Amino acid sequence: MRMVDIIHKKRNGSELTKEEIYFFIDGYTKGDIPDYQASALMMAICFQGMVPRETALLTKAMVDSGETIDLSRIKGHKVDKHSTGGVGDKVTFIVGPLVASAGVPVAKMSGRGLGHTGGTIDKLESIEGFNIELTKEQFIDNVNKYKLSVAGQTGNLAPADKKLYALRDVTATVESIPLIAGSIMSKKLASGADSIVLDVKTGSGAFMKTLEDSESLAKEMVAIGNRLGKKTIAIISDMNQPLGFEVGNANEIKEAAAILQGAKIHDLRTLSLEIAAHMTVLAGAFSDYKKAYETLEQNLENGKAFESFRQFVIAQGGNIEVIDDVDKLPQAAYHIDVKAEMDGYVSEIDAESIGAAAMYLGAGRATKEDHINHAVGITLNKKIGDQVKKGDVLVTLHAARENSENSIQKVKEAYHFSRNQVKQPVLIHKVIKD
Repeated sequence: MRMVDIIHKKRNGSELTKEEIYFFIDGYTKGDIPDYQASALMMAICFQGMVPRETALLTKAMVDSGETIDLSRIKGHKVDKHSTGGVGDKVTFIVGPLVASAGVPVAKMSGRGLGHTGGTIDKLESIEGFNIELTKEQFIDNVNKYKLSVAGQTGNLAPADKKLYALRDVTATVESIPLIAGSIMSKKLASGADSIVLDVKTGSGAFMKTLEDSESLAKEMVAIGNRLGKKTIAIISDMNQPLGFEVGNANEIKEAAAILQGAKIHDLRTLSLEIAAHMTVLAGAFSDYKKAYETLEQNLENGKAFESFRQFVIAQGGNIEVIDDVDKLPQAAYHIDVKAEMDGYVSEIDAESIGAAAMYLGAGRATKEDHINHAVGITLNKKIGDQVKKGDVLVTLHAARENSENSIQKVKEAYHFSRNQVKQPVLIHKVIKD
């Protein structure tokens, strides 16, 4: 078998066989196939696409290129969630305790983040003492005892994806739906969960800017999961403005804790309940979505979900005092108000610009070597549909230095106004089950 023949076949729009896909993934992972041939095949896939069977085979080949995590010692049906990313997306810190409060095990491997804020692991490290470097035994024991654990990704999960993603990033092949879907699902499938709920974002702060593209990606990933024996559904949720009111690291933990204690932050609360309800139904804890949603909503009100969060923090070495009193979380040195310069209604908030403002403050990383400042971030005071008067505070920047002009400018660019009242955007667009 020759790589040039595989490239030629896909360039002409033909379907690749299992043997051809595995030949490529195995050879490229080992270094036997050069970057220029891998790049050529990626570009051919970009132009010609892949049928669902091919995409599933590509994903499985990437899973098989490295280790997989064996969670068989965890009792019960393990369910995981994944978000395609967004601004202010602290849903994991709410959904995990919610699902655990219903007795469903959540064993989550997460990574650090590149971009506007840290990843799940970075945000958890805002909690003093929180340990993400658990042994496999500690990880499994915590899930069996407390139904929830989150640890840093360990081992050699889907190394083919790591190599291919780096190559796609410099060859203009990132946007291919089959390649995106395969990349995301290979890591999820290697992580050992029995079922998966995907939160696919759409809008200005999402990777997929249009609902059509988001739906295509969601359907592709659901098809992969189901074809490879993992019951998978996807929720398409809006990211045309940040989720909730906080963007950063410590301040996102603070907002998540507030939701778990019953705070009525509509978009964040609703999306968290939606995802958690579907997770518990997939796990078999409830027979229908409505009953799951109602029970989980009660667990926000009666304190069960917050107690699950507390147990989770304590089990991983976190200082529980900073959860019980969130004012003890890292605090920024300066708080800078950005005010409205006109009367009207907020008609648009470019979430990507808000994310950039947060990164300029130090909440995120431009490169892997950058250090996260857990204390800095952004609090939104006005969201789409809100009426504002000139001089009202739109956003408060929590900064490490007094001069934060780049972030101020980005916030001003993000906000747009209308003289007429504006409706709030739809939060949940679709649920894809097959």
